[in-house]
Amino acid sequence: MAGLGGKTAFVTGAGSGIGRAIARRLADDGACVVAADVNFDGAQETEQLVRGSGGNALAVHVDITRFDAVRATVLQAREAFGPIVILVNNAGWDHVEPFVQNTPELWDKVIGINLKGPIHCCRAVLDDMIAAGAGKIISISSDAARVGSTGEAVYAACKGGIIAFSKTLARELARHKINVNVVCPGPTDTPLLQEVTGGEQGAKIIAAMQRAIPFRRLGTPEEVAAAVAFFASPDADFITGQVLSVSGGLTMVG
Repeated sequence: MAGLGGKTAFVTGAGSGIGRAIARRLADDGACVVAADVNFDGAQETEQLVRGSGGNALAVHVDITRFDAVRATVLQAREAFGPIVILVNNAGWDHVEPFVQNTPELWDKVIGINLKGPIHCCRAVLDDMIAAGAGKIISISSDAARVGSTGEAVYAACKGGIIAFSKTLARELARHKINVNVVCPGPTDTPLLQEVTGGEQGAKIIAAMQRAIPFRRLGTPEEVAAAVAFFASPDADFITGQVLSVSGGLTMVG
């Protein structure tokens, strides 16, 4: 997918997994990538991988749960590469357990990262996008938002909120030629999946996931990154307010 040359892309959660794959793909397509993560070491590794492949990247540390920190990081990115015209809200976190076992502290953490974080990032970049009369916002939700997922009640609620938020932004921002879309990964082979499904029981959960997916395997971060690259590209200039599942057919939502 070509056409991103010279554009600045801000990717949250770029220190590993899907975020790293997105950062590398957008850089391969010509974007100057800001690899943002609370794990700065991981973000730096992503920057090195991008630069090693001939791309342009900058690692930045950011806690997306804090709006002041997000605004400061966006200014840092702007000084390095210019105004951000592509935002990928990828950072996320979860802890799998029945809702009745959750604590309010867990709710706050899950909501802060998975819902408030993308809201913070969108607000921090929108003034520049509106001034430019162009922009692409792609948020990573989850098929848990579309069909539910046992043990992920608050996470699924946040991801459902991202879909509703994105559709509303798409309506509000169309007059400024800003596209807002959502990618919903199904089960994907990432460090986060390994973290939340660790141990012998976790291996059984993953095996059950694979049996339920028509293609009989987990997705890869690169396959999610390809969908994001499409939405970021000129090929998607007339697409906004849409939700695309990358799940191997696990969910087929009309």
